[in-house]
Amino acid sequence: MVVLGDSLVAGYNLPAEEAFPAQLEAALHAADVAVEVVNAGVSGGTTAGGLQRVNSVVEQQPDYVLIVLGGNDLLRGFNPKQTQENLAGIIEILQAANIRVMLAGMPAPLNYGPRFAKQFNGIYEVLAAEYGTALYPSFLEGVFGNRMLMQYDGIHPNTEGVAEIVKRILPDVKAWLEE
Repeated sequence: MVVLGDSLVAGYNLPAEEAFPAQLEAALHAADVAVEVVNAGVSGGTTAGGLQRVNSVVEQQPDYVLIVLGGNDLLRGFNPKQTQENLAGIIEILQAANIRVMLAGMPAPLNYGPRFAKQFNGIYEVLAAEYGTALYPSFLEGVFGNRMLMQYDGIHPNTEGVAEIVKRILPDVKAWLEE
C-alpha cells in the first residue's frame, strides 16, 4: 500500500519511524495484516502536486493507495472545484491501473466561512460515491485542535497525535484491505 499525501503523511518534524505510514504499518502488522506501507508524502503537497506525482506511484505497482491530500489546498484557499478535479484525476489514474483507492477527508475549519466549508467538505463524499472508493471522512478527527496531540504549529500532529490518527483509522483501513 502507498500513502499518497502531504506533510501529514511525510511526517513533518518527526523521525521516519514515527510518521503516519510507519505507524500504520506497525498497527496493521499487530492486527495480523501483512502489508508494506510506503510513504509517498511530500511536505507542502497539494492535490495538483499529487496529480503530477501519481504516475510515479502507479510505477511502484501497489495494490492499494490511501490518498491523504487537500490540507494544503485548504490552507491556501484553493477553489474547492479545482481540488475535486485534481482528486478525481488521481483516482481515475489509479483505478485505470487496477489499484484500489481509499480517500481520507480534510474537513474545512469554519473560519473559511460556511459556504466555502460546505463546498470543500462535500468533495470527499461525492468522489467516494462517484468512483466507488473507500472513505475515511476526517483524517485529523480527534487530533486537530488538541494541543497535546499537535506540534507547536497547531497544524501537524506530534508522535502521539499520529498514533491517535492510526488508532482511529485502523478499523477502516483493515476492513478496506480485507474486502
